[in-house]
Amino acid sequence: MRLALDIGGTKLAAAVIEPDGRPAEPIRVPTPPSDVWAACRDLLTEVAAGQPVDAVGISSAGPVDLPAGSVAPINIPEWAADGFPIVAAIENHVPGARVRLAGDGVCAVLAEHRFGAARGEPNCIGMVVSTGIGGGIILNGRPVTGRTGNAGHLGHVVVVDPDGDPCTCGGRGCVETVASGPHSVRWAQAHGWTGADGKQLAEDARTGHPVALAALERAGRAVGSVLASVAATVDAPLAVVGGGFSLSGAPLWDPLLAAVAEHAGLSFLHGFRVVPAELGSGSSLIGAACLVDDPTD
Repeated sequence: MRLALDIGGTKLAAAVIEPDGRPAEPIRVPTPPSDVWAACRDLLTEVAAGQPVDAVGISSAGPVDLPAGSVAPINIPEWAADGFPIVAAIENHVPGARVRLAGDGVCAVLAEHRFGAARGEPNCIGMVVSTGIGGGIILNGRPVTGRTGNAGHLGHVVVVDPDGDPCTCGGRGCVETVASGPHSVRWAQAHGWTGADGKQLAEDARTGHPVALAALERAGRAVGSVLASVAATVDAPLAVVGGGFSLSGAPLWDPLLAAVAEHAGLSFLHGFRVVPAELGSGSSLIGAACLVDDPTD
């Protein structure tokens, strides 16, 4: 039996990996405020249902450290400072199992590459636009991980103003501070919009509220600029954009695509496309399953 585990700041999910490489219907639980490893362990035990486990794929919010086998999600406080050795913990829990780890952005694009909007394309970029902004890159059919496993973390590309809003990374002007749902909401509120969240912001933009429209245009242009820049850097013909805030519709996507058309002007970027993700909120769990279903591993 092979298992997939997805570790996020608000929820944990685990499932048996089916013979076709996809996870079965997962079991989900809220991420507890403390003793997160115990919750992960109990979830894996429940999913395994007493059967022997020979492999576990892990998708985790980051940062991750692949050489150390650890994760330090900024939204899991007890792990954020020093990291948690998740690979060793699972190897101890299921002795003999092959354990593979990747960041959730890498897993999301790996899932779209294997089963979703990037099927058949060996070179692609993935971006998740939600509470934060993350991403991953596939080149020549393989996920790019980099030195520590955090390659493709697109949320911290500086695209608008190097002296812009402070970011959780310690820098300023990252695309996450411009285009994520919460930051877009804060910008709109600072300019007179009285709504409460990203869903309402998108609804108001679709009905023509001028500040909501401006907030989503600002976000969309930032995302499009980043994707065009990254496409030029890695020579990829396709980008897949998912995440809850990416579902904001034309007020986000029209300026996003306009920015791509404006900035992806080099001849080798002719035909570069940006498309919506197909797999929804379960993509990182699907990507975790893909980690242990790699014939070249």
